[in-house]
Amino acid sequence: MAYFDKVQVGDKLYGMVFGSGVVSQVFDDGYYKMMVSFKNGYEVPYTEDGVPGWGNFKKQTIFYKNDIDLTEVDFTPTKKVLSPKKIIKLREKKKLEIRLPSGIWTECSKCVKKYIEEMLEAENYHLFRKKQS
Repeated sequence: MAYFDKVQVGDKLYGMVFGSGVVSQVFDDGYYKMMVSFKNGYEVPYTEDGVPGWGNFKKQTIFYKNDIDLTEVDFTPTKKVLSPKKIIKLREKKKLEIRLPSGIWTECSKCVKKYIEEMLEAENYHLFRKKQS
């Protein structure tokens, strides 16, 4: 039995990438089980196991809001704002983390390149940091 077998329109979920969301559609057939709408305007399809149709994630990234425990997740703000040059250098060395819209830090290799480029073009340098050991 998959995690989202009994999902219904209107169920409140929490996505590790985009934060709080609501199920806007449930599909009876096909690869994706549901469509989730997030507060920032994104709509993302998910499989019945919670794997998104966005990015290169291969594991569950969305949960029922009451099932998730975020005490072990890093939401801390960055202590030092990096320069664009430093961001590019760290990205090439695979030592760069980016803050997702949910507030969680993750490796840049897991993000879509378009999202990273949009954040750089918008000069949102505070959303990047050197990978924590």
